[in-house]
Amino acid sequence: MSLLIKNGRIITAVDDYHADIFIANETVTMIGENLSVSADKIVDAADRLVIPGGIDPHTHFDLPFGKEGIVSSDDFETGTRAAAYGGTTTIIDFATQTQGRSTMEALDIWHAKAAGKCAIDYGFHMIVTDMDDERLPELDRLLNEEGISSFKMFMAYPGVLYADDGTLFRVMRRAGELGGIVTMHAENGIAIDEIVKRAVLQGKKTPEWHALTRPTRLEAEAVHRSIALAETAGVPVYIVHLSCAEALQEVVTARDRGVRAFAETCPQYLFLDDSYYYQENFQGAKYVMTPVLREKWHQAELWRGLRMGDLQTTGTDHCPFFFEGQKTIGRDDFTRIPNGAPGVENRMSLFFNGGVAEGRISLNRFVEITSTAAAKLFGLFPKKGTIAVGSDADIVLWNPDRQETISLNNSVTHHMNVDYNAYEGQTVQGIAETVISRGKVIVEDCQYVGKAGDGQYLKRGLPIV
Repeated sequence: MSLLIKNGRIITAVDDYHADIFIANETVTMIGENLSVSADKIVDAADRLVIPGGIDPHTHFDLPFGKEGIVSSDDFETGTRAAAYGGTTTIIDFATQTQGRSTMEALDIWHAKAAGKCAIDYGFHMIVTDMDDERLPELDRLLNEEGISSFKMFMAYPGVLYADDGTLFRVMRRAGELGGIVTMHAENGIAIDEIVKRAVLQGKKTPEWHALTRPTRLEAEAVHRSIALAETAGVPVYIVHLSCAEALQEVVTARDRGVRAFAETCPQYLFLDDSYYYQENFQGAKYVMTPVLREKWHQAELWRGLRMGDLQTTGTDHCPFFFEGQKTIGRDDFTRIPNGAPGVENRMSLFFNGGVAEGRISLNRFVEITSTAAAKLFGLFPKKGTIAVGSDADIVLWNPDRQETISLNNSVTHHMNVDYNAYEGQTVQGIAETVISRGKVIVEDCQYVGKAGDGQYLKRGLPIV
């Protein structure tokens, strides 16, 4: 099927111009003024921005949590459909190795979760929980055969996902030799567990204690250590879901020394703060996530980081759980509250509103932090992350003036499979109205017209760093 987009204002990370776009065989074939070509479908983009589809490099669909049989409420069908509504056309989820088992087994499990379900294209990072010398060749196979060039490790969650410094360094060194990138959940989980243990013994079990037991200094310390290990191992490092000014300063200092250190932040750290934990009727449990929401003053520092390039990307860490029946199992003990929150659908509008509409960043920077930078860091550029001849036709027609109030009850802003919206009541300017994935219209006038299975698995290349 061929598609002609007429009269659009095309915005990429570096461009801003008016032209038509002709799409055939899932790719952008021609770009020019007043194109006179026949097409199966013509889309009028007058008064709309034509931007690359968003790339969310941090989602957790169909993720088991804890020992009680709880699974995140969005699977790959509902989650990718919600992402598409919001203007995201590619996600990178996390295949998770079970300690003592093969990473290849984990990849098979996650392929089975996603197969035939995705509305948009998808890839996987690999979460590595342990890795002895004999199994290191698995990393070679993951990168060279399976197109997984990014490996995530945790300094948090001892006994579940935590990796000691020896494991971290071993994986980092091999990933660096292969040309890959390591992504890090950077919090000092060993120390945090001691703080949590004391709080629980003192009877401090309400949701705000999830935040009060995870201080910013222990995020900053872990970011510093992550960067030091990665620098020594010779591998680029990407800090996921950076939440606070102290952690950002560690990234800035390293980058000023020329270290290949990169970081993402998430909308929750720009648009929510720790006051949300103190709501009545256990409502604060909706915001139990890690890292935690911080004091509001951190937001200005994170915006500065996005504006100045010290933060490269935005993800969501989308990992929703129903409030009723899932979050509420921790009513008497915050340590039992499933850890995560929704956001994959609202990321693009939130950052457009807070960034472009409110004058903090340019249109080009908006595209860069929501699409292009992730494509480069995770081996997808220029196939994804830009609008250029030969690139995949992942394109969003964006209405920069339309306002909507984010709400569980608003059919424009909420299609995630969860019984609340973390940004309930926030009005945003900027909405994805038409979404095109590899040349196929999957959202038209804010209505989903695609189907499960439209998305393809992406074998990714090496990072551009």
